[in-house]
Amino acid sequence: MRLDKFLKVSRLIKRRTLAKEVSDQGRIEINGKEAKASSTVKVGDELTIRLGQRRVTARIDRIQETSRKDEAAEMYTILKEEKLGSSENPLS
Repeated sequence: MRLDKFLKVSRLIKRRTLAKEVSDQGRIEINGKEAKASSTVKVGDELTIRLGQRRVTARIDRIQETSRKDEAAEMYTILKEEKLGSSENPLS
């Protein structure tokens, strides 16, 4: 599945257009490598997403084409969530 679609369906990012913008800015990594919106994700991949002053690392547990709101959180496991300090540039 495409990265931008997974982020929307899993509700890690609410809108697909926002997921595309964030990935085009180089703020998403799959298994430690910078990812584009069209990158393919699979079960077991680790995503690192930098949003504002937060960095979230999640493992993909399940992929499905659609999900209800209460099922979306079952698609991934949050491994780490950290706040970025003001001296650390969230775009680097």
